[in-house]
Amino acid sequence: MAQLITPAELDLLLGAGAPVRVLDVRYRLDKPDGSADHAAGHVPGAVYVDLESELSRHGAAHEGRHPLPALDDLQDAVRRWGVGAGDTVVVYDDARALGASRAWWVLTRSGIADVRLLDGGLRGWIDAGLALEPGAVEPAPGDAVVHEIAEPVLSIDDAAAYPSSGVLVDVRAAERYRGEVEPIDPIAGHIPGAVNLPTSEYMDGERFRDAATLADLFAGAGIVPGVAAAAYCGSGVTAAQAAFAAELAGLELALYPGSWSQWSNSPGRPVATGAAPAEVTGTV
Repeated sequence: MAQLITPAELDLLLGAGAPVRVLDVRYRLDKPDGSADHAAGHVPGAVYVDLESELSRHGAAHEGRHPLPALDDLQDAVRRWGVGAGDTVVVYDDARALGASRAWWVLTRSGIADVRLLDGGLRGWIDAGLALEPGAVEPAPGDAVVHEIAEPVLSIDDAAAYPSSGVLVDVRAAERYRGEVEPIDPIAGHIPGAVNLPTSEYMDGERFRDAATLADLFAGAGIVPGVAAAAYCGSGVTAAQAAFAAELAGLELALYPGSWSQWSNSPGRPVATGAAPAEVTGTV
């Protein structure tokens, strides 16, 4: 279940010496390495997490830009971060909860029970008048154990078949969904049958909208209790953010991690453009 924690609540836990491990998952497309920003100032005790090398692995183009990490690599990373068995893990970033949501999804789906997302991210912490700490954080190794991700994860073939059995939602910007622009991947458009719910709809700056508003937004895309639904984006990061938003609304979204970066690099896959989900205009 998706959980938010306020800066004040986190500050109280840290002050009380509770078993909390804070993870700084700063990541942006234009600046994927956030380690320098982390060193300049972070939530006290927060360990820097590299999204590209620790929450993803480097794969071939046909696997997408952010394939899920190998289990052994994730296990090593979790222990390097100092996560202990039974710890509360709090994740944050400074870019609309994108990196933090990826960390939340990977950790909860691999067996870490209590993972919370800092409400408002780093900006929320600063706006609450709470201090930052400079320098790198290197904790003692943790003993938490992770396992293979248990939640159903869509393969590219699953994604192709999904619109016939549930709702496949593309959470990229509307102009990318319609195929009007494509700044990153080789082909513009979307998976045939997918509907569009851009991430900008369920975020208000650095914060998620309230549960009732989120439920209404997802319902507008056909995602309601009892209906199978899955999300994709450009490379599987923003889709994790959508999964967090859905859980705040009491819904469930499966994830297609390969997302458009995998689909658009896989020859022979059909491509749709325009606002109508059924409009197929060609193949990759």
